[in-house]
Amino acid sequence: MPTFSAHDGIKIAYHVFGEGPPGVPPVVCLPGGPQDSVYLGDLGGLSAHRQLVMLDLRGTGRSALPEDLASCRCDRLVEDVEALREHLGLDRMDLLAHSGGANLAALHVGRHPGRVGKLALIAPSVRAVGIAITGDLRLEAARLRRGEPWFPAAFAALEAIVAGRATDDAWQAVAAFSYGRWDAAAQAHHAAEDEQMNREVVAAFGAEGAFDPDDTRTALARFTPPVLLLAGEVDPGAPPRAVAEFAELFPNAELVVQSGAGHFPWLDDADRFVATTAEFLGRAPARSPAEHG
Repeated sequence: MPTFSAHDGIKIAYHVFGEGPPGVPPVVCLPGGPQDSVYLGDLGGLSAHRQLVMLDLRGTGRSALPEDLASCRCDRLVEDVEALREHLGLDRMDLLAHSGGANLAALHVGRHPGRVGKLALIAPSVRAVGIAITGDLRLEAARLRRGEPWFPAAFAALEAIVAGRATDDAWQAVAAFSYGRWDAAAQAHHAAEDEQMNREVVAAFGAEGAFDPDDTRTALARFTPPVLLLAGEVDPGAPPRAVAEFAELFPNAELVVQSGAGHFPWLDDADRFVATTAEFLGRAPARSPAEHG
């Protein structure tokens, strides 16, 4: 398992999938959670198109758990991402982030905009940019699953959560909404993901002071490289309308809504996810006016 040292000496681990085309740098991938990046797999086969470097955020997976959990706060993890870029010898990196990892990606872009080429945000959390996802919006996405046999119990649990009556049982009951198919593979994926969570690290990630939405929005408005935001059509965790609002914060962003997909679109339709994401990452960078002469 390869590792590198963060700027404060903490050992951080990462996983490498695929080889990628000769001379083409890897894509650095940030997991949600925060949790072990293993749940990402190789993103449905995306590693056949680009080498993927999956970061285990500090305190998760094979990365060291720091004595000071405050160093796991999202804004402080930005420098771990920078340390990985330096370790890989990349002047600029293409960055892909899933779910809560999109918060870290947004803060990284704000602090180090010149170090990111393309940015892909998959089923992104919108916490870092202060977009409100209402209960009604989550329920609207969930209602698209009304034909599923598990829907009545899961929807009742989601209504309870939205109303402020969340319980551990309710959170377990709504897990089905995160997947386009609530089959054995999805259930196994969910069970494994649950085991990867360290609740203290999760709490530290979003602790007070982690986010300054106004500053982040201002920074994203100046970020001109290409951005892809991919939402799952039936995902109440990152509903398409909220992701569309996120896309509007960038000057050069495109929104793709993957039909029938939940919060893990590479599991729901790997071929469609990979086709969309690989095409975006494979585009030649736009030429500057100076290059056009």
